[in-house]
Amino acid sequence: MQSRIPASRATGGRPRSAAADAAILAATREALVDLGWSKLTLGDVATRAGVAKTTLYRRWAGKNELVVDAVAELFDELRLPDRGSLAADIEGVVLQFAAILARPEAKSGLMAVIAESTRDDALRERIRASIVDRQKRLVLEGRTRAQTRGELPPEPDPTTATRTIDLIFDVVAGAVVHRTLISAERADEEWVRAFTTLLLHGLQP
Repeated sequence: MQSRIPASRATGGRPRSAAADAAILAATREALVDLGWSKLTLGDVATRAGVAKTTLYRRWAGKNELVVDAVAELFDELRLPDRGSLAADIEGVVLQFAAILARPEAKSGLMAVIAESTRDDALRERIRASIVDRQKRLVLEGRTRAQTRGELPPEPDPTTATRTIDLIFDVVAGAVVHRTLISAERADEEWVRAFTTLLLHGLQP
């Protein structure tokens, strides 16, 4: 597991324990399912993880940051499959994304921290760094693979390429989050196939 804790919080004192971090993040997700956002406390997480409460405070400033990192770890499970074409690759990763969002701990945690971030700039930055920026790797990987296959033209200008990657991520993430969490509809294979067609070909018949 990759540590998400800023270097300033991870330096000094005893070395970080990856096992303790994993146990704490897993316990946080478990508590989200059992208790919900409003009743979740760091004390409960510490008990479930089998660590001292002070251990949590050495790593996270509070519940908001802890839940972001616990949810972000779920999205690190995402992998871009190589299914032979750009369309099939997109369908594969979108289905994975939708499956993660359907998990109770992902739904409750993500919706809660997004709501909290509307009045907490630092939390919004943590969401961007821990979830959004990290998962843009999938768009970059997919575009590079498609360009190698000859499915997409190269984009030599780095600034334009970055803007394109940002836009693709926003469109995919926005559509899937809205479908699964806002509309509470299934992002099944039929929907994912139709969405991918729209993404690649637009509204042209």
